[in-house]
Amino acid sequence: MHASGEISTGHENWSSRFGFLMASVGFAVGLGNIWKFPYLTGENGGGAFVVIYLICAFSIGVPILMAEVLIGRRGRMSANESMRVVAVQEGRNPNWHWLGAMTMLTAFIILVTYSVVTGWVLEYLFKAGVNRFAGIDQSDSVSIFANVLANPLDMMFWTGISLGLTAFIVAAGVQKGIERTVTILMPLLFTLLVILVIYSSVVGDFTAAIDFLFVPDFTEVSAKVVLVAIGQAFFSVGVAMAGMMTYGAYLPRSVSISRSIVIIVFADSCVALLAGLAIFPLVFQHHLDPSGGPGLIFETLPLAFADMPGGYLFAIMFFLLLAVAAITSMVGLLEPLVSWAEENKDISRRKGGIILGSGIWLLSFLSIFSYNSIAEFFPLNALPFFGGRNINDVMAIMTDQFMLPVGGLMIALFAGWIMRRESTHDELAMENQTLFSVWHFLIRYIVPPAVLMVFILGFGG
Repeated sequence: MHASGEISTGHENWSSRFGFLMASVGFAVGLGNIWKFPYLTGENGGGAFVVIYLICAFSIGVPILMAEVLIGRRGRMSANESMRVVAVQEGRNPNWHWLGAMTMLTAFIILVTYSVVTGWVLEYLFKAGVNRFAGIDQSDSVSIFANVLANPLDMMFWTGISLGLTAFIVAAGVQKGIERTVTILMPLLFTLLVILVIYSSVVGDFTAAIDFLFVPDFTEVSAKVVLVAIGQAFFSVGVAMAGMMTYGAYLPRSVSISRSIVIIVFADSCVALLAGLAIFPLVFQHHLDPSGGPGLIFETLPLAFADMPGGYLFAIMFFLLLAVAAITSMVGLLEPLVSWAEENKDISRRKGGIILGSGIWLLSFLSIFSYNSIAEFFPLNALPFFGGRNINDVMAIMTDQFMLPVGGLMIALFAGWIMRRESTHDELAMENQTLFSVWHFLIRYIVPPAVLMVFILGFGG
């Protein structure tokens, strides 16, 4: 059984529950909410997608996140090593460490593409600073983003900046780097989003946005929509990408895992919905396509900044805080890799951040060129499911529709069936036995078949 006191493994702990919450919210809240959620909602039927997303986030995401954090806190090491340690504690095969390794690989692949999009945010922050959005119309906004995608050298530069900032924060440590950054800046992001929603409700078509987001048309629902919704729920709340398991390793025993995870997922979902309420009124007001794809936020918001009073300052503030949200998510993806390097390769945090950041930057060139010179290169065209998909598309499918669901499924099976009930009960330390029984029932009997069903339907359809 787990000792009642803290275990020292050479890693720092969070200084407080608030620090853990802000770091976890910072990891979960990022481009997945503010960039990806709105355009996926537009592409997948609006309100029906939102309903399915929220159901997936709370009924599947919460139980799996609780499992991840309890495994991390019980193992007190990186994802790979925590899986091995806990498996051995439970008298099971130590080869379960491969599951932790897979979640770390997922984080690595996501970083390759995510760092590029974060680079777009940083470039837009620069453009806001030089007042590039002043007086633009719809065609100008679309052209600005098209020029960003067409210039690989600029994207390499800004992607490098995003990874450099991420590595700098990770190198500073858990408390002085990650925790200090997010406890100041995440509350500001919430505040700014609320301000933008208020603005959108005044100048945009707020009624159309409400109808689009909250009036579901379930005739639009297909197996693909369900799979995309669960993939986005996993992507957004941080399931099966090693970050929450690693953050759990730094969590003191005095902190309630269950209450913390509900707060994290609630905050994450609020940001996603606020982002939709901030963006879609402007989309409909300017007669833009709500299914406009990844460029939706970059083509929509500059129009608002061009028209609104004080738009110059507001644009700077928004893209600054969006950049911070994106980078704190990148920190949650890089931290598991650096933590593993510290444990297994005797590499300092600083050196690990530099080596891993540089490697990810070089691989990001594949993602960058997929937006321009090799956009029509389809490496797996011979395979039916990957036909017509470029390198970016392949990486997105592999993570969102394969690695995240499979990782989530295996984590649920490990916590529900491999770990003893006594062990999970000890680690969760839930005072309400009924709530623990509900979690244990979900993680054993509901989450695995639900994830498996949408996985099979997605690849079968």
